[in-house]
Amino acid sequence: QVQLVESGGGLVQAGGSLRLSCGASGRTFTNYAMGWFRQAPGKEREFVAAISRSGGSTYYADSVKGRFTISRDNAKNTVYLQMNSLKPEDTAVYYCNAASQFYDYWGQGTQVTVSS
Repeated sequence: QVQLVESGGGLVQAGGSLRLSCGASGRTFTNYAMGWFRQAPGKEREFVAAISRSGGSTYYADSVKGRFTISRDNAKNTVYLQMNSLKPEDTAVYYCNAASQFYDYWGQGTQVTVSS
């Protein structure tokens, strides 16, 4: 079992920045690729960004490429999402995900609201 706890969400004006954090506990952190997903009201959950177990490879949705940066600190069992140049359409609940070949874990989510 892996427990994931997100933090760092909040209200920000368009053009601003936020940094989300996701702390993991319970299993070996480096066994899991980590990702961020988001879900806006009335919409399905969508992929935002992912990072490999070592941190050597990153992947982004086209909608956030160039604005968001995912990173991880394996010594701290934490994954981050740096969000710059935020837009109102980035408003959503952001979820942290840990994935291995056999298991898939989710955090409880953190709200990000971008005002215009």
